[in-house]
Amino acid sequence: MLRNACASLLSALLATLAAPAAAADPYPARPIRLVVPAAPGGGTDISARILADALGPALGQTVVVDNRAGAGTTLGADIVSKATPDGYVLLISPNSLAFNAALYTKLPYDTLRDFAPISLVADQPNILVVHPSFPAKTFQDFIALARSQPDKLVYGSGGIGVGSHLAMELLLMSQKIGLVHVPYKGVGPAVTALLGNEVSALLSTFASALPHVKSGRLRALGVTSAQRAPALPDTPTIAESGVPGFEYGTWYGLLAPAGTPRAVVEKLNGVTVAALGSPRIAERFVGQGLTPTPSTPAQFSAYLKSETGKWIRVVREAKIPLQ
Repeated sequence: MLRNACASLLSALLATLAAPAAAADPYPARPIRLVVPAAPGGGTDISARILADALGPALGQTVVVDNRAGAGTTLGADIVSKATPDGYVLLISPNSLAFNAALYTKLPYDTLRDFAPISLVADQPNILVVHPSFPAKTFQDFIALARSQPDKLVYGSGGIGVGSHLAMELLLMSQKIGLVHVPYKGVGPAVTALLGNEVSALLSTFASALPHVKSGRLRALGVTSAQRAPALPDTPTIAESGVPGFEYGTWYGLLAPAGTPRAVVEKLNGVTVAALGSPRIAERFVGQGLTPTPSTPAQFSAYLKSETGKWIRVVREAKIPLQ
């Protein structure tokens, strides 16, 4: 009798302990916030909106894009690094996440410690673009004009320390010329400034500038990929235009706060990889000059570590002032 009573009590206790777990809502049980650390209109924002449209139906929840531009993308990244690690606040970041670790002396987060990489999302080459009224018709013309007017021409960027700034500085240093730098709060606003002829040039992501190049509102002088871009087959690479070996691309990745449950990271990785493999979604990325680049969390983590080390060396060797 005592044995049966103890067995019944134990069964009841185990059932009670198991009840909360059984009653817990499966992930995700509410909308997900996808933080974009850049202004609307840039490659990061475009990638985020394409991805959000795909992840929402796959997860059965709305994925809300939240633009939080500022401080060279560190503002948005900081928000996510300090968010509750439950999978409901995510970050889609460009490669500035890697080189900000090299450029800023005091970041409010640790790039390699405070995030849980989920998957790489996409990458793209950049385009050196000018306003149609700009006198230079080719990259060589651009360099010659800049040399004839030292520190007179003005170039825009998506902000101090972002890719459109650092890559342009590397290009200018390789040619030993100087242009005045005007930073904006994102590549989108920088493109708008160039369209308004407020600056002379911009090294822009494909996603931001390609529609304007195709419409004739901007002129492309060169692409930063090793090979000519299929979307602009008549535009030479910067490498073939007189800067051998010059190559630069912008990547975008999806991350969660560190400490996010592994099961959640794996689920997000699974739906992201599936979305990027969808012909419909891939076509939307390609239409913006982007190439889908799905990965495992481990692959993205290793790549982020490698990229961070690379940009630390670049900033040091190029003697770019720390922020």
